[in-house]
Amino acid sequence: MAYRKTPAVQARLDAQRETVLAAATALLAERGYAACSVAAGIARAGIATGSVYRSFPSKAELVAELFRAVVGREVAAVREAAEFAGDLHAQVASVIGTFAGRALGAPRLAYALLAEPVDAEVEAERLVFRRAFRDVIAARIAEGTAAGRLPPQDPQLTAALLVGGVGEALVGPLADGGRAPDDLIPALIVFALRALGGCCA
Repeated sequence: MAYRKTPAVQARLDAQRETVLAAATALLAERGYAACSVAAGIARAGIATGSVYRSFPSKAELVAELFRAVVGREVAAVREAAEFAGDLHAQVASVIGTFAGRALGAPRLAYALLAEPVDAEVEAERLVFRRAFRDVIAARIAEGTAAGRLPPQDPQLTAALLVGGVGEALVGPLADGGRAPDDLIPALIVFALRALGGCCA
């Protein structure tokens, strides 16, 4: 008969998993992908190795899970920013400002999410991350074009270009520990609004 975990055993394993994920998230934020191994996460968490490797057989699987968790929080923050009370341009400015501000506030973590060389499995999660941000912006652009407040355009394409352009503009400052010119975020917002059309001459 196959062994079936009791609820108490499963709860303990789930708690261990969350502890390792939290420790690995801290490592990712401090030292990036290169330092974020399963063994390092276990050591940081201060727990016995035990069955942790059954949950995370490899570094790539651990970091892919981290990406899903961290990106979920970042996308939620950007979605909330998109609900900003104001006109369409104010909402887009809020989204870009939130995205860039949060990245510069946690530069090592943001660099890992956006640009650090990673395994193919983690790169797949990075694409999900970019598409999620794109979709938040595309929804606002689609609303604007439908209402005649923006020129006709492909919302998905414009949003993808904005996410790519803003992300690329952030890579250098993030690699430099988050040091950026004071006018970087305002400049990114102006860039985004000009790209949408109909404003910011």
